[in-house]
Amino acid sequence: MYKSFAVAFFSLILVAGNQPISAQTSYHVVSVTKGGTISGSIKWSGPRPHLARFPISKDQQVCDPNSEKTLDLDRLIIGPDGGVANAVVYLKEISAGKDFDLPLARRFLDQKHCQYEPHILLVPANATLNMKSSDAILHTIHMDGAASYNLIFPYPNQVLSRTMGTPGLVNLKCNGGHLWMNAEMFVVPHPYYTVTNIDGSFQLTNVPPGQYVLVAWHEGWEIARQESTFDVLTEQRVQRPIFSEPKTMEKKVTVAPSQTAVVDFLLSEK
Repeated sequence: MYKSFAVAFFSLILVAGNQPISAQTSYHVVSVTKGGTISGSIKWSGPRPHLARFPISKDQQVCDPNSEKTLDLDRLIIGPDGGVANAVVYLKEISAGKDFDLPLARRFLDQKHCQYEPHILLVPANATLNMKSSDAILHTIHMDGAASYNLIFPYPNQVLSRTMGTPGLVNLKCNGGHLWMNAEMFVVPHPYYTVTNIDGSFQLTNVPPGQYVLVAWHEGWEIARQESTFDVLTEQRVQRPIFSEPKTMEKKVTVAPSQTAVVDFLLSEK
């Protein structure tokens, strides 16, 4: 029954943007001499906010194996020592430097227990994002922003691949009724991007000596409002959370040859 329903649903959903988008970037890979390092952290400042949990309203047997009935949306993760995880730190502009060495784990998206893993993706421009679902239920990945796709995953463990052609931010959500599923993807024009760890730490290595602007970006965590949308599976209108605007901070940094520059950020509700 599940397979026949999934096949029927496949005929209803539009898979957009199958052709890779050609994009030119101004970044050039060169041999870096006496490259430096930028390290630091992002810490939370002030009282920790109380974030409402979201109801698990569909496919509870897969999405809620521990019968918790609600879940954290993973939009703000503060570690035990106040570090902020899942923030993106990058150089605002750089024209030449090292080759791309971004972790492959952030270029492979899984749908597991009705959540996107990892929550933050980093994919080089004109490179491939691989996607699968570990869940034996129907999922979709709807992308908008720098990439536009609407992909269906009717069966578990089948990998789909798409080329991310245009640098920029991409928002991911599920149009299969799992309203809480969300993730963010940066399609990046150069390799000097990273994601903070659970302690808020980050590091950019082999940076050509020079002066730069370092950006710290966080996706935002508050539910600003609920948006009414149509669920094609249940043929009912449902309420999808719409989140507050991202937080962006910038600092100037000078990288000396073979030296480490330390830059720290503070994030708060203000």
